[in-house]
Amino acid sequence: MASGHRRWWRTPAVVSSGPPRRLRTAAQASLCGLALLLAWSVPVAGVRVADDTGHVLDLAAPARRIVSLAPHVTELLFAAGAGAHVAAAVEFSDYPDAARALPRIGDATRIDLERLVLLQPDLVIAWGSGTPARMLDSVRRLGLPLFLSEPRRLDAIGEQLRVLGRLAGTTEAAERAARVYERRLAGVRARYAGLPRRPVFHQLALQPLLTVNRAHIISDVLALCGGDNVFADLPVLTPRVDVEAVIAARPAAVVFALYPGEAPAATEAFWRRHGLAAATRFIPVPGDLIHRPTPRILDGAAQVCAELADGS
Repeated sequence: MASGHRRWWRTPAVVSSGPPRRLRTAAQASLCGLALLLAWSVPVAGVRVADDTGHVLDLAAPARRIVSLAPHVTELLFAAGAGAHVAAAVEFSDYPDAARALPRIGDATRIDLERLVLLQPDLVIAWGSGTPARMLDSVRRLGLPLFLSEPRRLDAIGEQLRVLGRLAGTTEAAERAARVYERRLAGVRARYAGLPRRPVFHQLALQPLLTVNRAHIISDVLALCGGDNVFADLPVLTPRVDVEAVIAARPAAVVFALYPGEAPAATEAFWRRHGLAAATRFIPVPGDLIHRPTPRILDGAAQVCAELADGS
């Protein structure tokens, strides 16, 4: 599996042209009929939530057919007890194991709009900064309820679970999951609260060389472990930087994601060739444990913290 296919922050803004207008019109009529059917047949109070962009979403009833457009969304839905309500997902929605059996609606750059219409979802959930804008616009033009997921802080994941539980009508399971996550987060914070501060570079990608600013959840992971993100002040969420800037920042550690088939030695060799200090530590973390804003990000955080603590 090529590692680039798993890195959702790399996705270009590409989307399929979608079904012809006649199909879209028929599909919208079908969806309207479905909404009316739900309104008459499901005596459940409506749901109103704000997504991570501030958009307020109203549902007549908790969603029973949800389409996920990002692997982390799929993982969060299962964690919130809503796995049974996920009608389809995109490629690399592979956790938990049950998610692997879900029908596929597309991938990071393109979705099958005709199939999306035929699925008749009552909710579509996408990644705010990772799903291409044209893909989101296509979903909106179909008249489908759309929620954008974008947890930017570790604290936000617990609340995200609660919100998804409300959307899917699984509030009790979501609350339990949120509390488990928050207790674990508090434990990691307490364990590593005394670590000395040190400059850390997060390598989001090597070619092109990308990192994160302070608004990204990965920067929050570094801070949890005593790391000061050396590019925190850049204005772009996932900025491109040059090798010379990294060398000049003199990071005490380089944290980077590792996917199946990749060797950590290749990253270290690259930076040694370019003159990064011999004392710099290299901390590889399984990609899904640091790139996905889900409860498992604490597994990745624990690895980063332990490595930085060992080098203090």
